[in-house]
Amino acid sequence: MKKILMIEDDHDLLEGLSFSLQLDGYVTTCASTCREGLFLLKTEPFDLVLLDCNLPDGNGFDLCSQIHTFSRLPILMLTARDTEMDEVKALELGVDDYMRKPFSLAVLKARIKKLLQHKEQPHLLISNGISIDKSACTVMRGATEIICSQTEYRLLLYLMENKNRVLSKDQILNHIWDSGGKFVDDNTVSVNIRRLRTKIEDDASNPRFLKTVYGLGYLWKEE
Repeated sequence: MKKILMIEDDHDLLEGLSFSLQLDGYVTTCASTCREGLFLLKTEPFDLVLLDCNLPDGNGFDLCSQIHTFSRLPILMLTARDTEMDEVKALELGVDDYMRKPFSLAVLKARIKKLLQHKEQPHLLISNGISIDKSACTVMRGATEIICSQTEYRLLLYLMENKNRVLSKDQILNHIWDSGGKFVDDNTVSVNIRRLRTKIEDDASNPRFLKTVYGLGYLWKEE
C-alpha cells in the first residue's frame, strides 16, 4: 500500500482527505506544521507528500526546498493562494504538481495516482546530497557534477540503491564485474571505494557516507 504524508493545518480538510484516501487503499499520515512534517519525512518512508502552502511555522515553499536536500519524493502542493507567481515559484522549486483550493476530490485523486505511477519508474536517486540521474548516467553533488569512471558509477549506484545495507566484497564483485569476480583482484573493490571517497566525501580518511564495516563489507549510510 502506498503511504501519503499530508502536511496541512486545516484539521477538517485533513480528516476528510485522510478518510477518503484510506477508502481508496492508501495509508495516510497527518502533520500540521513544517517541523512535524520534516520530522516524519526523516523517520518514516513515504511515497508522496501533500503539502499546504501556508503553515503555522513556515511555508510550503521553504519546506519543499528542505525536503529536496535529502529526498525526491513527489510533492503535490495545495494552496488557497490564487496567483500565477506562486504557481511558478512552486514549480521552479521542484514541486511535481500544484492545485488551488477549493479543488475537486476526483481530480486530486487522479493527480495522486499519476504521480505515484511516475514514481514507480524513478530515474533520479538522491541521498546525502548526492544525486544520480540513471537516464543520463551522471552523478551530482549539489550543483556540481562528479566525474566518475564507469566502474565508479556502477559501484556508487549499487551502494546507494542498497542504502543502509552492508554489501560484502563478493556481492559487489558479482554485481559490478563478471560472475564470481573471476579475473578481478579482490583489492579492486577497495581501490574503487577509495577513489569514490575522494570524490564524494568532505574527508576521505573519515567518511560519513561510504562506510567500511570491518570483516563484512561496505555500506552507504544515509543520514
